[in-house]
Amino acid sequence: MRKRIFNWLDHEFIEISGEALSGADAGAEARELFQRFDGELHSHGLSLDNTVRSRLWGRDRASRDAGSNERVKILSGKARSASSSYIAPGHFDSLAKIAVDLLAMRPARAELEKQIVEYVPAIVPIRFLVYDSVVVLSGVTTVLPTLAEQFDNILPRITGSLSDAGSSWDKVAQVSFYFHRSQDLANLKTLFSKRVTAKIPRLEYVVVDGYSSAGKFCEVEVTATR
Repeated sequence: MRKRIFNWLDHEFIEISGEALSGADAGAEARELFQRFDGELHSHGLSLDNTVRSRLWGRDRASRDAGSNERVKILSGKARSASSSYIAPGHFDSLAKIAVDLLAMRPARAELEKQIVEYVPAIVPIRFLVYDSVVVLSGVTTVLPTLAEQFDNILPRITGSLSDAGSSWDKVAQVSFYFHRSQDLANLKTLFSKRVTAKIPRLEYVVVDGYSSAGKFCEVEVTATR
């Protein structure tokens, strides 16, 4: 397990990443891993309720699906938060089937609660959350024939979510692209730059092997301020 504490966007964040202890099934691995994460957060006066984003990694599709189902149960209620999930066997250094990256934030005042905005109708991932002055969107993706067509669907949806959250591309602090290994990074960068002209401080790119369904070429995670 790796833990990083840092200041960003005028708040303190705790990022925890780890692989589960190898178990009989992916669901049990997810439960064990989130239990350990909760213990780490409690040692800093926080809990899973302070989660703003979780990213789940599965060794294969079955593991991703089982782990994601458990995450829905665990990160419910006040712990509900932005989410994404990927299939990437190369992500693992152990025999585990599940790994998770979790980001928690300490609000300026303990009584502040996350504002959760759902898709209509509601689906498993939230649309976005607002926590104090920070805006966190779930990963946005779609299934269309080409990456260009997918971006033409994904990016306007992100624009709408930012607007509804009281933000904009000019207030985006980080965009993370989790793109399929079949795609060319240079092409991805060109497609994005032609559609979004705002100067974004941090862009990151991660190769994955799969998503919640086949046919997706990229999932885009965005964090911004209001």
